[in-house]
Amino acid sequence: MTFDEIYRFFQDPPPIHLNTELTVCYVLSILLNKDSYGTELIRVLKKQYPQYRLSDTVLYSALKFLEEEEMITGYWKKLARRGRPRRMYQIQYRGRSQAQELALLWQDYTRNGALELATPAFNLRQTVSQS
Repeated sequence: MTFDEIYRFFQDPPPIHLNTELTVCYVLSILLNKDSYGTELIRVLKKQYPQYRLSDTVLYSALKFLEEEEMITGYWKKLARRGRPRRMYQIQYRGRSQAQELALLWQDYTRNGALELATPAFNLRQTVSQS
């Protein structure tokens, strides 16, 4: 290791691989704006957040969790200029409020990093769970 390597590390850090918790929040932040499908969710992440990476395994674990919790539903849709139908995901109306809270956590995480998760939604959730 050299000091130049240390400086290069901070100038061009390695990608951050999302875990399931972060992926749930990321997915909800996208689905609040429009319905989407798996490949598109990964593509949007690469474009909007190039420092982050998301594996198919983690993404589909997060989508399965959200479906089991009845926060999102899936449906099949044939997209223009695409071969096979895609499994599209949308937020259920009754899950919208919690989806907004979790999307705020994602926004704060990407803006401030993991050390400063101090959003009103996060503080509210902590207060409720401590009661």
